[in-house]
Amino acid sequence: MAIIALSQQLGSKGTELGRMLAERLQYRFMSGDEVIAETAMRFGVSDDQLLVFDLRTPHFWERLRADSHRYLAFMRSVLLHELTHDRIVAAGRTLAHQVPHVGCGLRVRVVAPFAMRVNQVAADEKIDAHAAEKLVREHDRELHERSHSLSGIDIDDVTQYDAVINSAGHPAEIIIASLAETARRIDELAGPTCRQQLRDLAIEAQIRAALLAHPKVLDAQIGIQCKSGVVKLNGTGLVAPWDAMVTEVARKIEGVITVEITAEEAPMLLSE
Repeated sequence: MAIIALSQQLGSKGTELGRMLAERLQYRFMSGDEVIAETAMRFGVSDDQLLVFDLRTPHFWERLRADSHRYLAFMRSVLLHELTHDRIVAAGRTLAHQVPHVGCGLRVRVVAPFAMRVNQVAADEKIDAHAAEKLVREHDRELHERSHSLSGIDIDDVTQYDAVINSAGHPAEIIIASLAETARRIDELAGPTCRQQLRDLAIEAQIRAALLAHPKVLDAQIGIQCKSGVVKLNGTGLVAPWDAMVTEVARKIEGVITVEITAEEAPMLLSE
């Protein structure tokens, strides 16, 4: 079944469109805030640590740059794991470009004219037009800088998406109908190969996150490849006892069938 991820400009009603699309398709809906909450629960991350994803705290991520990459890996692992269940619409600020190009996903960017976004934010936040304009400009700038620094992604690059939707261009019903029809066509054309690729990429992301969360592994450079549930790990110093420890971490991930280790000679630096 199709999976759909929407990224939105502030004030473009992307989350609203996502909810409507999920209802139309009878798909599950997941917001960006729900992805963050699930990340916090699964990885034991506190609300304060996840301020890196809160745009109300500008440049907070710069002060915690190393940890920010870990938290982003945690969040991506949660998102991809949820997407493997199919029949889901996820909508948030920067979710769409996290979806791999495997043929069963639709990556959508929701935009709107600046003036309309300002009016929407003013109504949502109950602030005047001047304050709303300032908020939208600062939000756009912060989100662009944060995404580029943490993911190397230009969120305004239209080639990152399968579709860019102007939510002011047509009535919501027409936009929803178009996206729903695209999802149905994906269902018809996507085969088991693309879904297996998505599951394998989700496994890789979950192993990466689990290793980053492990107190003795953390940022050790370990290559991860998964094909049909067969996981291959390689890295400098993956010898006893580190090979057994890393293997145990990988085997706990749902969908892993076997784990193969390739070690290099130089010792791998792990945390004490």
